[in-house]
Amino acid sequence: QVQLVESGGGLVQAGGSLRLSCAASGLTFTFYAMGWFRQAPGKEREFVAAISWGGGNIYYADSVKGRFTISRDNAKNTVALQMNSLKPEDTAVYYCAAGRKTAQQAIDYDYWGQGTQVTISS
Repeated sequence: QVQLVESGGGLVQAGGSLRLSCAASGLTFTFYAMGWFRQAPGKEREFVAAISWGGGNIYYADSVKGRFTISRDNAKNTVALQMNSLKPEDTAVYYCAAGRKTAQQAIDYDYWGQGTQVTISS
């Protein structure tokens, strides 16, 4: 049974930082690219960042480029999202996902976590 469990969400002021983590189990982690998506109230789920199985290919949404950093630790089956210079518009539920290719479309991911809430106050 595949499980992706996110942690690290919370409430921070604008300009602050948060580090999200996602722990994967029940799958061969190095077979999968990992992605982060987010969904704000009343909006569609949107791509945030993705990293290939070996970490050699990384993609970011334009809205987070230069502020967010995705990384993975294949020895620990984890993927992280370091978020700096946070803005109120970053407020959303953040999801990690596992897929067989490093993609920016949610449909390309096979497994999803339950999400963690990130709230940025102005």
